[in-house]
Amino acid sequence: MFEGPRYLTAFGPKRVPHCFTDVLILGGGLAGLRAALAADSRLSVTVVTKEDLRSSSSQWAQGGIAGVVDPEDRFDNHVADTLTAGGGLCHEDVVDSVVREAPGRIAELIAWGTKFDERDGTLELGREGGHSHHRIVHALGDATGREVMRAVIQQTRTLENLEVWPDTFTIDLLTFEGICRGALVWNKSHGKTLIWAKRTILATGGAGQLYRESTNPEGASGDGMALAWRAGVELRDMEFMQFHPTVLYIAGGGRSLITEAVRGAGAYLVDRDGERFMPHFDPRAELAPRDIVSRAITDVMHRTHHSNVYLDLSHLDSATVRRRFPGMLQICGKFGLDLTRDRIPVRPGAHYMIGGATVDAVGRTSLPGLFAAGEVTSSGLHGANRLASNSLLEGLVYGARAGRAASDEALSEQRADAFGVPLLSNAKAVEANGSLDLNDIRNSLRSLMWRHVGVERTGTSLLEAREAVEGWCRYVLPQQFADPPGWQLQNMLEVARLMIQSAIHRRETRGVHVRSDFPETSDAWRVHITWRQGSGQADTTKPTLEPLVPRASRAVGLPEPIAVSQND
Repeated sequence: MFEGPRYLTAFGPKRVPHCFTDVLILGGGLAGLRAALAADSRLSVTVVTKEDLRSSSSQWAQGGIAGVVDPEDRFDNHVADTLTAGGGLCHEDVVDSVVREAPGRIAELIAWGTKFDERDGTLELGREGGHSHHRIVHALGDATGREVMRAVIQQTRTLENLEVWPDTFTIDLLTFEGICRGALVWNKSHGKTLIWAKRTILATGGAGQLYRESTNPEGASGDGMALAWRAGVELRDMEFMQFHPTVLYIAGGGRSLITEAVRGAGAYLVDRDGERFMPHFDPRAELAPRDIVSRAITDVMHRTHHSNVYLDLSHLDSATVRRRFPGMLQICGKFGLDLTRDRIPVRPGAHYMIGGATVDAVGRTSLPGLFAAGEVTSSGLHGANRLASNSLLEGLVYGARAGRAASDEALSEQRADAFGVPLLSNAKAVEANGSLDLNDIRNSLRSLMWRHVGVERTGTSLLEAREAVEGWCRYVLPQQFADPPGWQLQNMLEVARLMIQSAIHRRETRGVHVRSDFPETSDAWRVHITWRQGSGQADTTKPTLEPLVPRASRAVGLPEPIAVSQND
C-alpha cells in the first residue's frame, strides 16, 4: 500500500506568515458555527471556511430537525427509532443523550430568530422515513437548512471575539510532540498561513463529492477526514456512506435532493409502469429507513432495466403540496415538471458520510488538542445508517459540546509556550506535474466510486476499485500542488481508499453497507472498523463515553484495520 505524505505542501516558519488564536474552528457549517457560539467570550475564536458561510451542506438541508416536542411523543420513541435505523451499531448512551438534548437545541434556535413552520400558532411537525411519530420541525417548507443557517449566522455576528476567514482552504493540521497545534491554510490574499491555536475543532462536513451522483455541495470532498488521517487521528466506520433514495434525476440538471418529507406527506414510489413497489419490500412502505428504500429502488431499476424510478404525488391535495414543498415545486418546474401532477424521476445518490473521526461525548478525537463535530465525525449516534433529520441535530449538539470543552481546555492552558511557534517545516518534494489533468482523475474517481462502492458492492468490484485508486495515489499523492484543486484531489484519493478498504473488510450487509456477495447481517460483524496510521493492533473494548486515549502519530501507509470495538 502506497504511503502518502504527512503534509501536502512545503512550508517553513521563516517563509510563511503566522496567525494566533485561542480556538480555531475548521468549517463554517452548523456544527462549526454552533461551536463558535459555545466558546467562552474571553477567548479569541477563528472560523476558517473553504467558501463562505452560506455554502455548507447545512445550508442545503431540506427536511428538518428531529426532536421530541409533541406531548404525544416520548424520548424513548425517538431513541428506539434511531437504534432501529442504526443497524445495531448505535451507542445507546450517545443516542439517549442527544435525543434528550434536542428540544433545548430547537428552542435555542427559535430564541435566535429561526422561523420554523407553524400551523394554528404551534410548530408544524413532519414525519420522515424510520420515525414512528411526527417530530420533524422544518422551515420554509423544504428549506430548513437555509433558515437555520440564516439565524445562526446572524447570531454569530454578535460575537466580538469571532473572526471568520472565508474562501480559505485548510491544507493540513499542524502537530508537534503528539499535540494538535493549529492548521496550515491557504487563500488567494495571503497564500499559505500557519494558524496556531490552543485548541482546534474540526467541522468540515462530509464526502459526498467522491461520488458521481450526490446531493452534496462542491465542497463536500472529505478534506477534514483526509487531513485528520494524515495527522494520525483515529477514523471509524469509513464504509458507511448513506445514499439518499430520492435524488432528482434529469439529464442536464443538478442532482437535487427531494426531501424525505415528500414521502412523509404520502408520496408513492412507482416503477416505470406506474406500479407502486415499496409495500413489497417493507411493511413501512415509503416510510422505511433510507437504506431499505435505496436498496429497493436499486433492485427495481435492475429488474425494469430503467435508469430511475418515480415519485408520484398526484393523489395528494395539490394546494398542500404547493404550500409544503415550494422549493421542490420550483426546481421541478424548471424542467417542465409539475410536482403536483407529474411523475418525478428519482434515483439514489451519495448523501451523508456516517463514518469519520472517532469522538467521545464532547467531541474529543484521539489526537490531543483536536476536537471534531458534525458529519466529519463518527460519534456513535448514527450506527450503520442515519435516521432522517438527525444530522442537523447532531451538528447542534456536538458543536455546542465541542465548543464548550475546547474553550474550557484553552482557558486552563498554563504552558508558557502555549502560543510558542514550534520549528515545524516540510521540505519541497516532487513538484506538481503540470501535464496532469486533475479534472479527468477526479471525474474518473467519482465514476469508479459510484460503480464499485455505491449502493451495492461485491468483493470483486471492491478489489478492482482499490487497484485503480492505489494506482492514482502512487503518482498523485507525492506531488506538491500550489492550490486547492490539487490538494482536494489528494484528499479525495486518501478518503476513497479508506472507504474501499473498509468496505472490503466488512464481509456482511449492515445498514447502508450492502455486500451482495455477503447478503446477510452477521452478529460476528456487530463491530466498528477503525483505522489509525502506525497501529496494527486490534481494539475489542466496548465503546464508552470516556475521553479517548491519545495515540502517537506516525506517517505511514494504510495498515490492516484495527477491528474493532464490540457493541454488545
